[in-house]
Amino acid sequence: MRRRTLLLSMSAAAAGGLAVKAGQASAAGRTVLSSTKASALAPQPVTPYEPRPGRAPAAVRTVGRHDFSFARDGRALPTRVWYPIGPGPYPVVLFSHGLHSRPDDYAALLVSWALAGFVVAAPAYPHTSLGSSRFNAYDLVNQPEDASEVLTRVVERNTSGGGPLRGKLDTSRLAAAGHSGGGITTAGLFSAHRDDRLSAGILIAGTDFLGTPFSGPAAAVLLVHGRKDTSVKYSAARTVYEAVPWSRAMLSITEGGHQTTNDEFAAVSGTTAAFLRWSLYGGAPALEPAAAQGSVATLDNELALTPGSIS
Repeated sequence: MRRRTLLLSMSAAAAGGLAVKAGQASAAGRTVLSSTKASALAPQPVTPYEPRPGRAPAAVRTVGRHDFSFARDGRALPTRVWYPIGPGPYPVVLFSHGLHSRPDDYAALLVSWALAGFVVAAPAYPHTSLGSSRFNAYDLVNQPEDASEVLTRVVERNTSGGGPLRGKLDTSRLAAAGHSGGGITTAGLFSAHRDDRLSAGILIAGTDFLGTPFSGPAAAVLLVHGRKDTSVKYSAARTVYEAVPWSRAMLSITEGGHQTTNDEFAAVSGTTAAFLRWSLYGGAPALEPAAAQGSVATLDNELALTPGSIS
């Protein structure tokens, strides 16, 4: 079966035989990739996250695309943004790619979010993206700070410059998502490098960041993971899910690996969009109907523990 170029493998890092450089491992020898096989995070009870009520933007029929040139401390962060063509304002989702990949590899998913009414900003990280001249999987440790910088720069475009984002962003409703190494990056934004601006996070085929517990203000977190993933073990992701101390959900793809097939795409795109809509605007979460598409996945949903939501 032909696969969408949506989710790329993390196994290339292991195949490359990369050595851990100074500063990239903890005193216990843990690296940023250690949790791909097993997570040591402890299970946590749920502290409910209550979305700030609001009227979610309507879906659109047309999506625009714009490229920005951002940087942080000499680290080039070219960023591609997909945005709804409409009056707005629209919430912002920061998306982080996996190892040896690029934002365009996830275009099918990111465009589906833009069509659902979300601005999606996807940077290409300097040392983990496809074509990097100095590829280093362990540079993941620097990517949460890169991601926060990109989010800051995108939000600034709401009031400065003459680009297509000016006046179109709801800068009070922000989320982060990522696949594989990008999922680890996203976990870092809710733990070791907590970005308090974020209300929601999506970890697709991801795991924890350096074994660091989730922290900061309550948020909503969705994990999406294939039960047959051999690059980032499902059992590791399950441990991470149970360690999320806030409103949480997990979409488990029954026959899924590290990538998403065409048959699985509707469930993944629909569930993630429904999660973003609920976590940023409240109302009745509609994850179950989306997750049931194609009968390819099961859903654990602890979002309904939130006051005012519907089970």
